[in-house]
Amino acid sequence: MSTLPAEALPAGVPAARARDAEEAAPLAPTARLLPSLAAVYKAQLSRARVARIPLLFVATFQSIGIMILMRGVVDGGSEARAVVAGSTVLVVAFVALNLLAQYFGQLRASGGLDHYATLPVPPAAVVLGAAGAYASFTVPGTLVTAVTGAVLFGLPLGHLWLLAAVVPLSGAALSGLGAALGLLAPRQELATLLGQLGMSAALLLGVLPAERMPQPIGWARDLLPSTYGVEALARAFDPHPDWATVALDLGVCAAVGVLSLAVATWAYRRAAVR
Repeated sequence: MSTLPAEALPAGVPAARARDAEEAAPLAPTARLLPSLAAVYKAQLSRARVARIPLLFVATFQSIGIMILMRGVVDGGSEARAVVAGSTVLVVAFVALNLLAQYFGQLRASGGLDHYATLPVPPAAVVLGAAGAYASFTVPGTLVTAVTGAVLFGLPLGHLWLLAAVVPLSGAALSGLGAALGLLAPRQELATLLGQLGMSAALLLGVLPAERMPQPIGWARDLLPSTYGVEALARAFDPHPDWATVALDLGVCAAVGVLSLAVATWAYRRAAVR
């Protein structure tokens, strides 16, 4: 790069400012969302595979154990469908909500957010990539849990393909919530506690039949994002599902997922600049 002669500079402009302007290189442009999302997703998936697979087995066995215990209390009908659906979505809550809250809490406490802040990737790609990677681990566990529960309670399997919609939509809602809890918690220990409390809420409010809950607890159940995934999946075990209601439940779950991921993205920006 050639240097401008001093006499060519406008009057009053210091030569040091001209040199700084010449030496400053333009910053690299921010990468596009989809390529960044794919890169973060692959990196998180390969990194978490070894550590999270044993925990996925724990989540699956936990849900199957709950269904076996409830088999002695619930015989069939709508209550059996609610137990199986709630236990299936509980696998998603264990990984997408509980573990993701712990991960982002640890990432914030250890300064790992500084690494992502130096990369030219959109904040949404970091949040969505990590959430998608963690939610992906729930697919085998939810399928095993749903099939085991259907066989255990004698429920039909013909509409089990609805898991293809329930798992990603419930996973998005719970992943966004888990990421937001981990990023907004002031300490890592508090992020872990909030993740555990969220999973406990998914257990108590999602697995237990709604008919047996007091009205105030029913209101709290309506506020839990995974409830709508549970309701949609429970209707899938009905021989003649009400598809309009299923679509409504999935729509609410999708809307909550978009909102929770947006909050998590905002929380990531807030934590990264500190």
